[in-house]
Amino acid sequence: MGEVGRIAVLGLVAIGSFILIGFLLPIGTLLFLGDWLFGSLGWGILHGTLLLVGVAVAAVVVALGIGGAAVARDFGLAVLIGIVIGLLLGLDLANRGWATLAEQVAPTLSVEIRPLAIGTATMAIVGSVLGLLLGARGGMGGAVAGLVGGAILGAGAGAMSAITFGAQVGAAIGVTVTLIAWPALVGWTLSRRGIDGEALAARFTPRQTIDMTKETIEWVRAQTPLGPKS
Repeated sequence: MGEVGRIAVLGLVAIGSFILIGFLLPIGTLLFLGDWLFGSLGWGILHGTLLLVGVAVAAVVVALGIGGAAVARDFGLAVLIGIVIGLLLGLDLANRGWATLAEQVAPTLSVEIRPLAIGTATMAIVGSVLGLLLGARGGMGGAVAGLVGGAILGAGAGAMSAITFGAQVGAAIGVTVTLIAWPALVGWTLSRRGIDGEALAARFTPRQTIDMTKETIEWVRAQTPLGPKS
């Protein structure tokens, strides 16, 4: 019994070691990539978390009946959005664009704050207009909420686009946008298509087994002679 217990303990140690390896390798890889590619372990933690969230959302949506092709299409669109954002921020294209616009419309502003001021103000106006149009469907309250919310989001996006991040941080933000946009697009696809309750229930109904059971019962009845009538 002592030898059996010793072997069981050593077996549990071996199994536990392999389980820890299963956790250590993906986590360590994400941290290494975050530090190597983007200069910080924090990016690895953030991207790993967002990636797992996206995979979880995609798995749930596919389980609810949305095809894998739609999920893959949304992922491709999210990658495209992330590439555009990464290029705009990583190459300082957005900052240069705001600076050029500021030279035309606000030449008296200080050179240091021109891109930030013009970018924030312009995107706040654009965001408020879009929020107003989208919120107008919900009446006056929705219009006001859309106006304020759109202005805040637009101002934040404009301020971020006016900052010079550099290639590494710009690329990291592009990856972040991709990993946020993917589950958002997948959720939007689910809300647009809806859930087919009948089709979902049919997937869990053993129709073939039920039909086979009915056929078997009918066959048994046909083969069993009837008893004498009283």
